[in-house]
Amino acid sequence: MIKILQVGLGPIGLQVTRYITGRHGIKIVAGVDTDPGKAGKTINDISDFEAPPVKVYESLDEAVEQTEPDIAILTTVSKLENIEPQIATIAEQKLDIVSTCEELTYPWHTQPAIAGRIDEQCKKHGVSCLATGVNPGFLMDYLPVVLTSVCQQVEHIYVARIQDATHRRGPFQQKIGVGLSRKEFEYNRTSISHVGLPESVGMIAAAMGWPLNRLDESLNPVLAVELIRSEAIEVQKGKNRGVEQVATGYRNGKEVIKLKFRAVIGEAEPHDTVEIKGKPSFTSTIAGGINGDIATAAITINALRSIQKMEPGLKTMLDISVPSFSR
Repeated sequence: MIKILQVGLGPIGLQVTRYITGRHGIKIVAGVDTDPGKAGKTINDISDFEAPPVKVYESLDEAVEQTEPDIAILTTVSKLENIEPQIATIAEQKLDIVSTCEELTYPWHTQPAIAGRIDEQCKKHGVSCLATGVNPGFLMDYLPVVLTSVCQQVEHIYVARIQDATHRRGPFQQKIGVGLSRKEFEYNRTSISHVGLPESVGMIAAAMGWPLNRLDESLNPVLAVELIRSEAIEVQKGKNRGVEQVATGYRNGKEVIKLKFRAVIGEAEPHDTVEIKGKPSFTSTIAGGINGDIATAAITINALRSIQKMEPGLKTMLDISVPSFSR
């Protein structure tokens, strides 16, 4: 039985908890959250589903002392600099870590100094640390890398994740600036952008053995040309209905990787597509796309057994054995 300490009980943390309750061989033994409205209660108290009646602690040290977990699932922040001290604290407790932090999925290209410090901390305490999720962590980096397994030669990789955000969680819609004016979008640009595209480019480049001399990223609003109304949301004409973000990697001045992320309200044909140009060249499309909220929680859980097999240090999806569903 793998005993889990769930650190962070926001929407993703609770989703992870919900899914773990239906699995064999895994159980939540405690939660940790600094929110005073959650600490001291049980996970069941703060859930809208039948969750384990285990305590939510404010102190990670106390949670570990009282429950003796095996692995910490860390679902708190997206930024590497913010999660570094959290990882250090968990590593000191000698717990392996699986996280949903987007910038942690492949920080060796974008923030190598922090990546190096996290790797050193994990090795010092004999633990492994992995970040994963639907994107980054699978659809726009790990999956295209796996698809190149059948290629004799690869010249270019293009990935498009096109989502209809109409029925996604409220926090996700806020993250892509739904309902903002163009002026409001520009003012809030730094908090709107999807986190993780540069990390996905870096992961693909590392797998291909392509040293990149340039990495560009762009972000643009997608404005409604007419009123968009559904049971879930309404977006007025001229207001923002989502984002289109592109990250491009260049090798020797030539584009070799292009990732397009588009998430908008009312997207007509959502899909996830990988195009490989090489020998052979081919395109693989998942019609309708994969639900990000479900997939992020699922792959986090499915990676637990893989990270337990790893040597200490900061790992990526390129390092671990293939994660898969297991009841």
